[in-house]
Amino acid sequence: MGDLSYTIVGVAGDVAGQAIDGGPSLVVYFPNIQPARPDLAPDAMPVFSPREEQYVVRTSLPPTSLIAAIRRTVREVDPKLVMMHVEPLDELVAGSMVRARLTMLLLGAGSATALLLGVIGIYGVLAYTVRQRRSELGVRIALGATPAGMVRMVLLQGAVLALAGILAGLVGAFALTRFLRSLLYEVSPNDPVSFVAVALLLLTVALAASYIPARRAGRIDPVRALKTE
Repeated sequence: MGDLSYTIVGVAGDVAGQAIDGGPSLVVYFPNIQPARPDLAPDAMPVFSPREEQYVVRTSLPPTSLIAAIRRTVREVDPKLVMMHVEPLDELVAGSMVRARLTMLLLGAGSATALLLGVIGIYGVLAYTVRQRRSELGVRIALGATPAGMVRMVLLQGAVLALAGILAGLVGAFALTRFLRSLLYEVSPNDPVSFVAVALLLLTVALAASYIPARRAGRIDPVRALKTE
């Protein structure tokens, strides 16, 4: 090929070449009219085949509306050229992420189910506790406890249950994050913001589930409660 010299005209940003979760790879770009020497950067140069060239067209118009025009332009340049596949870049990226999206969808559905079961569990435990302690709560109110105090007491019980579950869940989550690394892209599996946000969400949902039993505790009639005893 002779002794060729090259001029660096720019440095491109990181690009995931094969899949979005594959990370960037070493690539050197050359114009077709100035091929690269095989010994220039062997680790950064894949095997080039003129039959597998790929082109990207940037447009402000709907991409699918230009497919016919692009095919026509290619035929005008050389009728022997064949365009095997044309699709918008968004669809190409979405296709490479189908497996990851399905996995995250299943994980999201499982998480939502677990959250719902947790809400039902907290509500059921507190409702049963209030019913079993009806006489005790009636005595407290008869001795001067306010309905607001009863509500706060039951909410505190719900918060304690929720915090215990959240603490156990955080310990388990930190232990299992290493299995999620392959599903994450540019996100740390131990992201503190995510853990704090989820913990606050769970605590809020738990307090909301505790509110109805707490209101029932605050509305107990001490006379009726003592009569039933």
